[in-house]
Amino acid sequence: MEPSSRIESALEAAVARASAEPAPPQLAQAIRHAVFAGGARVRPRLCLTVAAACGDDAPELADAAAVAIELMHCASLVHDDLPCFDDAATRRGQPSVHAAYGERLAVLAGDALIVHALETLALQVPQAPQRAAQLLTTVSGATGVPRGITAGQAWESEPEVPVAEYHQAKTGSLFAAATVAGAVAAGAEAQAAQWRSVGEYLGEAYQVADDLRDALSAEEELGKPAGQDSAHGLPSAVADLGVKGAKERLDRLVEEAVGAVPECAGAEQLRAGILKEMERVLPKTLGCNAA
Repeated sequence: MEPSSRIESALEAAVARASAEPAPPQLAQAIRHAVFAGGARVRPRLCLTVAAACGDDAPELADAAAVAIELMHCASLVHDDLPCFDDAATRRGQPSVHAAYGERLAVLAGDALIVHALETLALQVPQAPQRAAQLLTTVSGATGVPRGITAGQAWESEPEVPVAEYHQAKTGSLFAAATVAGAVAAGAEAQAAQWRSVGEYLGEAYQVADDLRDALSAEEELGKPAGQDSAHGLPSAVADLGVKGAKERLDRLVEEAVGAVPECAGAEQLRAGILKEMERVLPKTLGCNAA
């Protein structure tokens, strides 16, 4: 089964567990809305791609890792869109969870997805105790503090924000978790540090690209409100470096990510995939606006 089909099938099974009776019906609907409103599944695809490059000798474990990372990402989007943060009415071209179901259910849906992500990994402990334990540590560390997505969100409340650290926490942490988790799930934990570097470079690159899209793209292209960084005074590579400087920073990060990929059976395919993905996430109007 190719990665996208694997991811959707595994996500459907995981969400079915979370939304089964006796779950409150509206909360179950909010959870499904958060997960299945669209999305490129970049992080779980990265996880499975790394697992494949490392041999993928335990596909069920790799699927669980990919699902846990995507559920964590979906939870972060639900919380990020809340009125107390970005107050975004849309996400992935659909109403955000709080716009569709109200703030209380949005908070609970985000919380439930975080817990369910960890439960998805915990269910793998009997089959692969050592690898599953390392995956739990990897994913939980990427979600909390001091360097996870919670810390990344919290940087927005600080009076002074180091943009690189903010990007590494808010976005880079889950990308690093995706690459490390893919390697660990496939038994290549000895290369975990190298794979972490790949994920950290990619995560920061993806955030810089997102900053560029926010500054240069229309809402129809983004699937969410544009101009949010400027409107809310959020840290941004564009605000810090300008469009040209942000694009140069993005190019350097992509080059570093490609160069950091360890030698393995699928290394060349992965390097090519990184370049293709970065082309996809660049704003369509960058060329005519960069000057």
